[in-house]
Amino acid sequence: MRAVVIGGGVAGSAGAIALARAGADVTVHEAYDDPAGPVGSFVSLAVNGLRALDSLGCLPAVQAAGFAVERQRMWSGRGRLLGDVPRGRRSDDALRSVTITRADLVEVLRREAIRCGARVVTGERVTADGPAAAGADIVVGADGIWSAARRTLDPAAPGPAYAGLYSVSGTATAAPDGAHGFNMVMARAGAFIYLPAPDGTVWWSAQVAAPREPSDLAAVGPRELRELFRDDAPVTTVLRHASGVTAATLLHVLAPVARRQDGRTVLIGDAAHPVGAGQGASMALEDAVVLGHELAAASGDGGVAAALARFDGQRHARTAKLAKSAAANRDAKTSGPVAARLREVFMPLFFNRFYERATGWLYDFDRGRLTSP
Repeated sequence: MRAVVIGGGVAGSAGAIALARAGADVTVHEAYDDPAGPVGSFVSLAVNGLRALDSLGCLPAVQAAGFAVERQRMWSGRGRLLGDVPRGRRSDDALRSVTITRADLVEVLRREAIRCGARVVTGERVTADGPAAAGADIVVGADGIWSAARRTLDPAAPGPAYAGLYSVSGTATAAPDGAHGFNMVMARAGAFIYLPAPDGTVWWSAQVAAPREPSDLAAVGPRELRELFRDDAPVTTVLRHASGVTAATLLHVLAPVARRQDGRTVLIGDAAHPVGAGQGASMALEDAVVLGHELAAASGDGGVAAALARFDGQRHARTAKLAKSAAANRDAKTSGPVAARLREVFMPLFFNRFYERATGWLYDFDRGRLTSP
C-alpha cells in the first residue's frame, strides 16, 4: 500500500507512524522546512492524546520532552478561585496531562515516523490531485485549517472563519505567589492561561476576545495585553514579567465538513475538525491511531475504501460532540463582562462537582497498541 501524507505537523507525522505500522510505504510532504523553529506555541495533551501516543510508541519521548501537569485551576479576573480539578483526566487516572511546545511534539513524531520507515520531504507544497500523489493507494490530507486537500476533496467545502478571538503566547519569569499547574483566568477581555514550568519559566497564552481581527497582530505584545487585562490582577502579574512573545495567531472556526473521505483521500486533524477547547493535537493523534487500526485490516476487509468508511464512521460522532463543547468554550471567552460576573457567582458551585461527569467520555479513548513495523 503506497501512502502519501500531505502535511508534516502533528496530524501528518502521527498519521505517517500509523500508516507505516499498518504496513504502508509512506511519504510525507511538508511545505515548510521546520515544524516551528526555535519558538512557537505550546499544547497541552490530555490523557486521551497520551494514550494515542502510547499506541504510536511515542509516549515516553513526549513525556520527556514536555512536563506533567497535575491540576487545572480556574480563576476569575479578580483572583477568586472558581474551580480546581484534575488536568485533562479522570481523577483516578494514573496518567498526567503533558504540556509541550508544538515544535518539540512534532520533532518526536517525525523522528518516530522516520524510524518506522516513512520518508519526510520538507520545503515542498503538494496537492491531493497533483503528481506527487499520483498512483498512491491512499492520500491523507493533514494540511491544517487552510487545507488544500479539503478543497480538492470537496470544492464546495466551507472555509475557515475568524472566531472572534486571537491568541498571543510567550514566556515570563514570574507568576502569582503559590502558582502551580494549569491556570486559566476567565477575564473580561477573554481568557488567560499560565503554567509554571520545571525550569522556573512561566508559559502563558492570552486568548483575547475581539469582534474584528486586529489590524496588526504582530504589534500586540505584553504591554498591549497589560492594558487589555488591566483589571485582572493574576494576568498583569504574569505580563509584568513577560520576557517575550513566541507566537501570535488568529483563531478560526470551521463549519462541519460534509465530505471527509472519498475512498482514497481522507482528512485528519485540523483539515477535518479544528475543534479547539485545548484538544486539537489530541484529536489529531486519535485520528492517526484509528486510521492505522482500520488500514491494518484493509487488505482482508474490503480494502482502503472500506477502511476509510469505517474510520469516518468512528470519528464523526466523537469529533462532532467535541466541536459542540469547543463552541461553548469559545462563547464563554467572548461573552463579555456580565457573563464574567455570573461565572464568578455560579462556577464555584458547579465546576468541581460536574467537571468529571461532563468530560469523562473524552478522556476514556484507548484503541490499544498499533503493531510494530
